[in-house]
Amino acid sequence: MADDPRFQRLDPAAVAATVESVQARIVARFPERNLGAVAGAVRAAALRAAQAGDRPPLRRMVRAVCTLLACAVGVGTVAAIVIVVRDAVDAAGGRASFDWLPVIESAINDLAFAAVATFFLLTITQRLDRHATLRELHRLRTLAHVIDMHQLTKDPERQLSQPEPTEASVHDPLPPAELGRYLDYCSELLSLVAKTAALYAQESHDAVVLDTVSEIENLTSGLSRKIWQKISLLHRR
Repeated sequence: MADDPRFQRLDPAAVAATVESVQARIVARFPERNLGAVAGAVRAAALRAAQAGDRPPLRRMVRAVCTLLACAVGVGTVAAIVIVVRDAVDAAGGRASFDWLPVIESAINDLAFAAVATFFLLTITQRLDRHATLRELHRLRTLAHVIDMHQLTKDPERQLSQPEPTEASVHDPLPPAELGRYLDYCSELLSLVAKTAALYAQESHDAVVLDTVSEIENLTSGLSRKIWQKISLLHRR
């Protein structure tokens, strides 16, 4: 059971289906609230994450072109070095050994430049993938803050202490039971934001991407912790 491949990776389809289920429950219970639309944005992000492993045709073409160019650079560099060494050997005659130093230095420089060019070409698609992934992760981070804004004014302490309202007081007609469900939905959405980010982590070995995913997981955990502190206050009634 421990080696079952089903439990080695997150299933993108299952994550998207879970978000869809949470969205349906939110819309059914709070049809007039915008939290359902936020859940829809999380669902769209999960669907995009499910396709993270599929490169678009343009990026696949760029990868193929860069690979061909890298091969051409490698072959051209080796051919140039072979020709230079052959001509130097033919013209060597009684040349002293130290006269070979310019040839060796030139060959080393050519190899270094070829290695840099090859590395640049072969990592172009990696940088494009990183840029696209970080753009999606930035959207997820923003969604986490949007969810937090939706629960920010939902304060059970006001319902418990019932302070004298002012002109600037926030009025929210949700009764305690409905408020608890609303806060619980916010916590679920934050968890699903983290799971969506984790889908990108399992498709990448990029250190920058993995660090960003960890930051999002820490962010959603901290925000969810604040929500559950509010829910615990409701349960004390």
